[in-house]
Amino acid sequence: MTDASWRDRLRALTVFSGQLPTFDTDAAPADPSELLTQWLGFALDAGVSQPHAMTIATVSAEGEPSARTLLLKDVTPEGLWFATLSSSPKGQDLEAHPRAALLLYWREQGRQIRVVGDVERGSRELARIDFLKRHPNARAIAAGGQQSQPLPATEAEYEAAVSAARERIDADPHYVPEEWQAYLVRPVEFEFWQAARERDQLRLRYRRDGEGWIRDLLWP
Repeated sequence: MTDASWRDRLRALTVFSGQLPTFDTDAAPADPSELLTQWLGFALDAGVSQPHAMTIATVSAEGEPSARTLLLKDVTPEGLWFATLSSSPKGQDLEAHPRAALLLYWREQGRQIRVVGDVERGSRELARIDFLKRHPNARAIAAGGQQSQPLPATEAEYEAAVSAARERIDADPHYVPEEWQAYLVRPVEFEFWQAARERDQLRLRYRRDGEGWIRDLLWP
C-alpha cells in the first residue's frame, strides 16, 4: 500500500459522528476546575468509554519528551491526581523536571481538555490508599517488576518474580512498595476544546494569574 493511499483512506474517515454537545464559552465559570468537573461529570453520565484515561507528557533530564496514557485518580481543588512508581520513567522524568502536560480526550463528545501544571508528590497515606485499591494482580506486578524495563529472558523468570511479590502481598495485605507514589498536578493552564460542526471547533483557554485566572478564546 502506498503512502498516497494511506493519505486518502485517512482523510476519508468520519471525524465525529452523532450529536455533539454545545459549548457556551460566555457562560463558562471563572474557575476552570469547575468546568473540568462539569465536563467530566457529563462524560461519566453519558457513558463515554474510559473517561478517566489521561495522557501525560513529561521531559527527561536529557530533554527527551515522552507521553503515555494512565488513569486520572482524583480531582480536587488543588488539581489532578495520578499514581505511579517513582522509579518508573515518568517518575524519573518528574524528579528531574516536576512539570507535566495532561490530555483528556472524549471522542464520543468531540471534547478534549489540556492541562499544564507543576507536579508534586502527595502524602504517603494517599499513595498507600491508592495502591491497596488496585487489583491484587496489578499490585503484584507493580511490586515485583521494574516498570518499563526489559522483561526477564524467560517466562519462568517473569512468573517467579511476580509469584514472589504475590506471596509477599498475601503475607502482608497492607504492603505498599516505597516507590509507589501519588502525584498532584497543580494546573497553571487549561484549554477546553469542543468540536462544533458549524465552525470546526471552539477553544477556551485559562491561564493562572496570581490567585485567579485569565480567559481567552483561541483560533481553531
